[in-house]
Amino acid sequence: MGHRGEKAPLLLLLLLFASCHGRIVKVPAGPLIRVEGTKVAIPCNVSQYDGPSEQNFDWEFSTNPTQDNKFLHVVSTWDPTFMSQEYEDRVNRKEITLKRNSNDAVELVIHSIRPTDQGMYRCTTPSTDAVFWGNYNAKVEVKVIADGLTVSGSKGRSMSTRNLSEGDPFQLPCSASTNSSEHTHLHVSWEFKNDLAWQEILSLTHEGKFQPGPEYNERYIIGEVRLDAMANDVYRLSVSQALPTDEGAYRCRVSEWVKGADGSWQKIQEKSADVANVVVQPTALGVFITSTNVSVTERDSLDLTCNFTTDRSGIFQTKVTWYFSESPDGTMGEAQVLLSADRDSVISDSTLIGLSHVDRSSYHLLVRDVGIEDSGYYFCQAALWVPQHNGTWHKIAERTSVPVSVEVLALEPSYNVFLNASKMPKYSEDPTELECKITEAQNTEANVRFTVSWYYRLPTRSDEVVKDELLATMDADWTLVVGDRSKQRAQNGEIIFFKPTVNTFRLRIQWTSEGDKGNYYCVISSWSRQRNNSWIRIKDVASMPVSILWSTQGPVFNVSVHSDSPTVYRGELVTLDCIITIEGTPLNPDDMSFNVSWFALRSFTMDKDSVFLASFSRKGIVTLARRNGSSDVSLERISSLEFRLRVHGCEDQDFGNHYCLVTPWVRSVAGVWQQEPEIRSKPVLVTVKMDVLNAFKYPLLIGIGLATFIGLLSCLIGYCSSRWCCKKEVQETRRERRRLMSMEMD
Repeated sequence: MGHRGEKAPLLLLLLLFASCHGRIVKVPAGPLIRVEGTKVAIPCNVSQYDGPSEQNFDWEFSTNPTQDNKFLHVVSTWDPTFMSQEYEDRVNRKEITLKRNSNDAVELVIHSIRPTDQGMYRCTTPSTDAVFWGNYNAKVEVKVIADGLTVSGSKGRSMSTRNLSEGDPFQLPCSASTNSSEHTHLHVSWEFKNDLAWQEILSLTHEGKFQPGPEYNERYIIGEVRLDAMANDVYRLSVSQALPTDEGAYRCRVSEWVKGADGSWQKIQEKSADVANVVVQPTALGVFITSTNVSVTERDSLDLTCNFTTDRSGIFQTKVTWYFSESPDGTMGEAQVLLSADRDSVISDSTLIGLSHVDRSSYHLLVRDVGIEDSGYYFCQAALWVPQHNGTWHKIAERTSVPVSVEVLALEPSYNVFLNASKMPKYSEDPTELECKITEAQNTEANVRFTVSWYYRLPTRSDEVVKDELLATMDADWTLVVGDRSKQRAQNGEIIFFKPTVNTFRLRIQWTSEGDKGNYYCVISSWSRQRNNSWIRIKDVASMPVSILWSTQGPVFNVSVHSDSPTVYRGELVTLDCIITIEGTPLNPDDMSFNVSWFALRSFTMDKDSVFLASFSRKGIVTLARRNGSSDVSLERISSLEFRLRVHGCEDQDFGNHYCLVTPWVRSVAGVWQQEPEIRSKPVLVTVKMDVLNAFKYPLLIGIGLATFIGLLSCLIGYCSSRWCCKKEVQETRRERRRLMSMEMD
């Protein structure tokens, strides 16, 4: 039991891996029901596979789905000789093709399916996986049914021509039926074409829903266009009134649908029948305004006449509506309705606009006491209505006149504007006062008032275009709107805008700062009161600019680089200090800040490109360049005027001339930060030396140690060899001890 408990998690893991990573070949869920003679496309795709991205596919067919060994080869993506003999002619004639949609998806296309094509189709993908896992083929059944769909016009007749007058109703019948052996639904659509592409009018879908085309949606909603399912499989299109745009060809398009195994609807075939050609004789209706371009002076009356002509005889009534638009190409939805007279000649009321019925074909518009807001485009619209047999009225024609341009000339006043500096500052913190005055005013009636707008322009010595900044402006009701530049100072009382007299406006700066230097001008706007007590600006006159300048000394910044030990050995620390000095006007440390950047030139001379090392922004953000060696740099702010660069673990590549680049920022009295010119220090040469003793210390110690070890090892080997390996037994020869006899005794 212990072994089984250990194998169960492993088996579960393998099953999970197979379900998530095994090859999957998919085809649609069957059976696929198709109609004889139609084009059939059967898709097949593979996923979760290994190997090359482009996969190959084999298609096979069997008339007996239960016998897998009876499959015939149809076509393949990689083997042109894959097909069986039964399919060679059809594949060569392109009656059966294989369409590749992507690297992992293809479609088997049968351009005209036959009853003998009914059976089981198998899609197989050759293995390119490292491990045989998943499914490598999938099968789908295809059923081929006979064509039982018939579609025709009225009683099977060919297309007929219907001549109609504009506004007449008409109906068009279409007969559609099927005797399919399967449970199918019909989708009936009526379509229309007038020298363009066919467009859908109204459809009864296979799900029993009515679906109007985009161009007929509104007419379907109001009931002008209907589709009625009649007896004997007749589907009738009914149009309550013919319009000139309804002239053209009409056809009935019917498709047959079947529900697939997955519950989705599939279209299996489609047929259409031309029903009728409709000719609509439009009702002639012309609408025009007798006047063309009209100019009228403010406070006068505007008089326009709308006329219409028609060839319609008999009983009809007319509805006339007058419109106003600010643009000539404005839509009816954007236009403003002025007045209208309905079919019973009832005119809507208005105190300043009148509409009178001169005769049956003329309507007179009168606008009293016109104002500037009445300038624009006027047009009228006429609609003809005729009675129906059920007592209701039916609109048969509607036309709109060409817009007439109407310009209302304002009673424009005449005046000049003069700006002068009543108080000019000599030093910073002095007051400044500008006076904008209206002079030589004429034609200023009681319904005209003046407002002022103050502008500032930064002085420049170049031809660069500088945008004017709005300091303050007045609305028509004399409400002051302060611009962003002066809003805070105006709230603090540092800038004052006031109007001492009817024709005079003043701007006062209590304490003028460096940021206030520049050019100032004013614009006087004249406003005219309209009938609805609103005000319209009719004229703007600008003054000549006045310059506010005075001579001052600003501070001068200098920068230098200092190092106590610019010559170091490899691996040591070098310290460089960037020191900023100020000449002239002393500044508060809180009123100045600096952007400091460090650079190096890897040369004794200054003829090479600088290499960026690091930077310290005025907001305290440190940026370090990417380094390739083992040395590193760090930045430190020593004081408000001193910045330090450290290079840790110096290497040969840290050699070179080092300098700092400083951009000062100074805050003016008004609190505005201004950027000063960039300054650069003189370079300091950093030299990196090599420590010979330290460089050879470790190799020397290693060499001595190795030599000593090898000598001792040699001695030990010699001793051992002489002691044990070369030892021999030596037998001493016993010598007899005899005394020598003297010669004499011999």
